[in-house]
Amino acid sequence: MKKAQRLAGLSEKIFLDRYAWKDADTNHTQIGDVVLVLTKDDPKFPAKEVGEVIARDGRHVTVKTRGGEVVHTTIEKLTLTIEKTPEEMWDRLAAAMASVEATPEKQAEWTDRFRYMLDDWKLVPGGRIAAGAGASEELTLFNCYVIPSPKDSRGGIMETLSEMTEIMARGGGVGINLSSLRPHRAIVRGVNGSSSGSVSWGGLFSYTTGLIEQGGSRRGALMLMINDWHPDVLDFITVKQTAGQVTNANLSVCVSNAFMKAVKEDLEWELVFPDTSDGDYDEIWDGDLDKWKQAGKPVIPYRKVRAREIWHTIIESAWKSAEPGVVFMEYYNQMSNSWYFNPIICTNPCGEQGLPAWGVCNLSALNLSKFYDEERHDVAWDELARVTRDAVRFLDNVIDKTPYHFEKNRVNQQTERRVGLGSMGLAELMIKLGIRYGSAESLDFLDRIYSFIARESYLASAEIASEKGSFQAFDAELYVQSGFMKTMIETFPEVGQAIKEKGMRNVTVITQAPTGSTGTMVGTSTGIEPYFAFKYFRQSRLGFDEQFVPIAQQWLDANPGQQLPDYFITAMDLSAEDHIRAQAAIQRWVDSSISKTANCPHDFTVEETKRLYELAFDLGCKGVTIYRDGSRDVQVLTTQKQEAKTEDAAQSADAAQVAENKAIGVSAASPSAPTVPVDAATTAVAAGTVGYMRRPQVLRGATYKINTPFGMAYITINDYEETPVEIFLNVGKAGSDVFAMAEALGRVSSLFLRYGDHGNKVELLIKHLKGIGGSGAIGFGANRVESIADAVAKALETHLAEASVTAAAIESAPIAATIEAPAASSLAAAETLHADPLVMHAQVRVESRDLCPSCGSASLLNVEGCKTCANCGYSRCN
Repeated sequence: MKKAQRLAGLSEKIFLDRYAWKDADTNHTQIGDVVLVLTKDDPKFPAKEVGEVIARDGRHVTVKTRGGEVVHTTIEKLTLTIEKTPEEMWDRLAAAMASVEATPEKQAEWTDRFRYMLDDWKLVPGGRIAAGAGASEELTLFNCYVIPSPKDSRGGIMETLSEMTEIMARGGGVGINLSSLRPHRAIVRGVNGSSSGSVSWGGLFSYTTGLIEQGGSRRGALMLMINDWHPDVLDFITVKQTAGQVTNANLSVCVSNAFMKAVKEDLEWELVFPDTSDGDYDEIWDGDLDKWKQAGKPVIPYRKVRAREIWHTIIESAWKSAEPGVVFMEYYNQMSNSWYFNPIICTNPCGEQGLPAWGVCNLSALNLSKFYDEERHDVAWDELARVTRDAVRFLDNVIDKTPYHFEKNRVNQQTERRVGLGSMGLAELMIKLGIRYGSAESLDFLDRIYSFIARESYLASAEIASEKGSFQAFDAELYVQSGFMKTMIETFPEVGQAIKEKGMRNVTVITQAPTGSTGTMVGTSTGIEPYFAFKYFRQSRLGFDEQFVPIAQQWLDANPGQQLPDYFITAMDLSAEDHIRAQAAIQRWVDSSISKTANCPHDFTVEETKRLYELAFDLGCKGVTIYRDGSRDVQVLTTQKQEAKTEDAAQSADAAQVAENKAIGVSAASPSAPTVPVDAATTAVAAGTVGYMRRPQVLRGATYKINTPFGMAYITINDYEETPVEIFLNVGKAGSDVFAMAEALGRVSSLFLRYGDHGNKVELLIKHLKGIGGSGAIGFGANRVESIADAVAKALETHLAEASVTAAAIESAPIAATIEAPAASSLAAAETLHADPLVMHAQVRVESRDLCPSCGSASLLNVEGCKTCANCGYSRCN
């Protein structure tokens, strides 16, 4: 008998917290029970640990955590589970999914087959399936939904809001296309007024999502989309550039083939909307402009703009803040198997599942790391085929097993029976095979393995159709005319023959979802992404713990003193183009879509971003999202000599001064503003004067690039008369908590340096910032960077040490007023590589990260298009 599988560390915590069958009545707690105990009772940043109950006295219990800490608490602060091991969960899931089979004999057969498939995590069910199947008849087994575009009326908008709220309250994510709503300032005849516009109503949906996040244990996930013909499209693209606007939604623009043609040929693009005065408008308008036109209905042109203007605005905004994403929606529908009866109108919040109105996500993932044939050094193809085929039946049974809280969801799923089989563990399998992710060899391998999975999945669905019947809307002649099916049948004629003879049980079969939480739980690489790092640190109340990717550590143990081979590659080691080419190779064999982010370095340009987006379209991706490390550069760095100031430079300096005055509460007209003698050339305060030194219009300095626990920091230190007086910090994504706090630290530090004069302000700032610890660290020994504040202190130390060198460089090259100096921590990290090859990926390039709303650590990463915590497993998508 196979040895029972035990989970440890974060894996066990995720399992017990999210997926194990719960006992809601903690009165049942007994000595010896394994529980989750609330160790930090903070409504915003709670913390839980796994432990064993060692004593109980009434409602009071004593728990010994896995780390050895003894916690005295009450039963109300425990999470008690019925299941303690994965085996117990696998038994429950296998029986639940087999229970919908027609006869007791079939139920017994498929219980055994499903149990084999689940064993050892060969198939990892989606989160809602794992948590709900067989545990409750009330819990939905669907992760996410797309609801119809709102009817263009106050009542219609409120109805959509109600539907969204109800779904999110049950833990589901929601996608909404806003294109049905009339544009800003359009006439509303019923109230003799004008519309606030689609973007404004999107703000309402976003705001409500934020309320659900505050009121529950997890955030409600929301995707908002708009079509490229809508008059509000430019406002939609740029809305997040205004602080506080639409903060609780992901944004994507639905782009047509005609629009991309207009971009390439530099043509004008007309923004239009239906004539709202048409008598049938309220009855039939649903956001589908083509259907409206085909009905002979009038369209009102609003204005014409260059297509490239819209495209550039999308690109520039994505470059600044990773949003909006782009979905090539017309191409998506051309490829979609439901093209002839159920058009795709939006995606789920993570973008991997394009859905029609009332469509749902029905997801599970093959764990590819389990399909390595060590003896042959190849994929275990026969085993992969077996599990793939049984997995399709498993997901098809979910459709009949799940409760339906919305009748329209039930009708839609019975009509199309959409399922989404995906994968995790790809990066681990490729490392086992010695294939470098992103290489030409890897693209061939991706084509081979994902075409194999697609073939087996479609043959399985046809086989189920021969036994149970095809989905209700199946039309053999129309079905095979989709773009995807043409590729499938051209490559695998046997699939076309099987569909012709047996039918098709499911309209689509494959979806490549992010698997952040489940992938972390089972200890493999998530989704189709490379590993983020091979060695990293995790902080708990017990201190820092080193975390290792097992496959990397095993290789080093077997090859002492050697560096990891080049096929051990991380996400940030790849070029953005490598990410897109890998996505395109897999997309060819995915009938739905893929959740993936192309990671880009901080110095990635707007023009490079434009080429990347256009490459994605040319290669056949259905959508694209990038994340540029560090997001945007807020520093205004002059390259001109002080005596050669231009009017623009002066205006920029004035604007900067106004912003600083606002930050410290000083108005130009305020009688309480500090009065200082201003010299026209320097605007400086005389030495020894206690007052605020206004910023000179030109300062010179250096920018230091230092890795921090939050990602790469770009720290600019500007001098006046060889003394630091200004610090700019650029860390994290614009709009993130990290970005805001870094900006605040820079402003306060600048204020301190420019206020008063007591001779040793720089040294004092170093003293008070140095060594401040956060929730993680980078580097070792004296070169360890504890936090952003600690990085500023180290940059200041380096700046002072190199002051004479910097001054000499500026004197000899006065035009190059800003230089980038190597940071001490970066040099130390490079030296450390020779001693510890695992550090290469974890220390030299760390993706920008934000604060986790669950555990509060600096561990929220953008993984597979979804914010995921590397510390506690929290995910905004699951």
